[in-house]
Amino acid sequence: MAKIKFIFEDNSIPEVNVNIEALDKSLLELTEELDIHLNHNCGGVCACSTCHVYIHQGDQYLEAISDKEEDFIDRAINPKLESRLACQCIVLEESAEIEVEIPDQKRIIGHEH
Repeated sequence: MAKIKFIFEDNSIPEVNVNIEALDKSLLELTEELDIHLNHNCGGVCACSTCHVYIHQGDQYLEAISDKEEDFIDRAINPKLESRLACQCIVLEESAEIEVEIPDQKRIIGHEH
């Protein structure tokens, strides 16, 4: 089981800590399973930046960033060095320990699928 901690830029939302079967799943898929609000206008195919997240710990357990993903991150609101697209963050190890920050979704024009 992977240990994943979700924290939220909107500090009115309490953090979520889970132990979950995550191997070969994207962080976007995990947010869907856990009913965590994360916009994803393109449906998770790396064609927008609405599922932008910050990986504070555990990026070594995720699939490497691609040039295409970097291009879309540049279009996200407030990109940082730890920025990723949740749809492209595939968990590579079942024993992963990851901390993810979800940006404030009120600033993003989008919708959940």
